Amino acid sequence: MKPIITASEYASESAGPRPPVLLDVRWQLGGPHGRPDYDAGHLPGAVFVDLDTELAGPAGGGGRHPLPDPEAFGAVMRRAGVGQDTPVVVYDGGQGWAAARAWWLLRWTGHTDVRVLDGGLAAWTGDLSTETPHPAEGDFRPKPGALPTLDADAAAALARSGLLLDARAAERYRGDVEPIDRVGGHIPGAVSAPTTQNVAGDGRYLPAEQLAERFTALGAGKSGEGVGVYCGSGVSGAHEVLALEIAGFRGALYPGSWSEWSSDPARPVATGPEPR
Repeated sequence: MKPIITASEYASESAGPRPPVLLDVRWQLGGPHGRPDYDAGHLPGAVFVDLDTELAGPAGGGGRHPLPDPEAFGAVMRRAGVGQDTPVVVYDGGQGWAAARAWWLLRWTGHTDVRVLDGGLAAWTGDLSTETPHPAEGDFRPKPGALPTLDADAAAALARSGLLLDARAAERYRGDVEPIDRVGGHIPGAVSAPTTQNVAGDGRYLPAEQLAERFTALGAGKSGEGVGVYCGSGVSGAHEVLALEIAGFRGALYPGSWSEWSSDPARPVATGPEPR
């Protein structure tokens, strides 16, 4: 199953015999809360899920957006109507990061039928709703571990022996700027691969063939060690993992990402345009 779905495909499925559960996860890094935008208008039937409090655990030593407690995450999904076998579609405001985070968490906890609305809210041409739905509670029970993850030590090792992609903007990778974390730069040996290059101007993912060319040029498939991904705090990295899946590669996410790595002064930091 493809990890993305077009707006027209979703419209058709929502009118069919097994309409997907629809989650609205609008969120902006450092921006206003997504709930007011949801209240002002959302896809009919969509349930709002908050990234900071429901798709992440409390910030701390594990980074700004550590993985949520699986049982707490499962309770949120059940309240949204997610069942073990219910198809799920997730969308955000169009950047795709938050939707990919929800997609990744559901996949990581064992849900097999979840897709991201390609292009997000902007791709939807139908009516919007201001009604808050109250779906029947689902029966989804998380079983973490269905997708691969990396901790700091494993990420460092993969950067040396395989391919570790840094999904942040290139200027943060180089260490030219660091607006959020303690120090700028990247994990030594990591390769710069900004998420902005996974999508077209309208926010939709590039075709699988183009993504495969991109990741192959970056080194995917050249090592039996696989591909790892990190970002600032494990959100945009999920977008890269999804793009890798479209391209036919399996990516392992480092959930703590740079926010965890850079919090420890003992960990090495590289700067500049080339991995080393």
